[in-house]
Amino acid sequence: MQHGIFIAPFGPLADPHRVMQLAAAVEEAGWDGLFFWDHVLRSESNEILDPWVTMAAVATCTKRIRMGPMVTPIARRRPIKLAREIITLDLLSQGRLTVGLGLGVDSGGELSRFAEETRDRVRGEMLDDGARLLAALLDGETVVEVDGNYTIDGVSLEPRPHQRPRPPLWFAALAGAKKPVRRAARYDGLFPINMTPGQFDAALEEVVSVRGSLDGFDICLKMDPSGAPPPYLDRATWLLQAFPAVADLDKLFDLVMHGPGQ
Repeated sequence: MQHGIFIAPFGPLADPHRVMQLAAAVEEAGWDGLFFWDHVLRSESNEILDPWVTMAAVATCTKRIRMGPMVTPIARRRPIKLAREIITLDLLSQGRLTVGLGLGVDSGGELSRFAEETRDRVRGEMLDDGARLLAALLDGETVVEVDGNYTIDGVSLEPRPHQRPRPPLWFAALAGAKKPVRRAARYDGLFPINMTPGQFDAALEEVVSVRGSLDGFDICLKMDPSGAPPPYLDRATWLLQAFPAVADLDKLFDLVMHGPGQ
């Protein structure tokens, strides 16, 4: 299992230089990754960094750790813009990007206050369409999509990402919802949120029913550093120590400096 740190670039971490210091400490202490919330507006703090620009800074000051958003909602993005960012960051990091994708939430009004789509069903359709198109663009295909939520008229992208056929795509799935699990199973990884052991077992059964096995498929769990690990930890490929929206920097750096598995 690989171990990572999961933070929001909010409040005291809304400083790219401080995040770069943290990233260097994460790498030096032996952690495997640093992952970021992706939000533009939140009730907890109005001090927010763009996670994609922040990850570019992290890529330049580290050499080994993986990085990624957990998770980016395609519904408030354009697939072509997101594809270009993914390619650029994967090249910059020399293949250390993992892309977490999801429905997104309206916490702090980051959808409704900008007239973005707030209906879960519609955002789910946008996520399905957007992920399919994003994967095709990253895979080097010539994409034609003239109906539905997005239009792409005969486009292929260069340069290609460092990772082939593309960086891994992980998908969030909440509690016992089956559709998000099936979505994740079509790609590279699952980020379960608030699942009971029974729901988790059912989710993995669903993944196997779609893929045939769990081979090459990541299961990324998160936990509160001060709490108990998830009861199904033995099934995970990644475990993220997840800090709150406004992190206590002393606690964060202390945990990081002690390294994973402490």
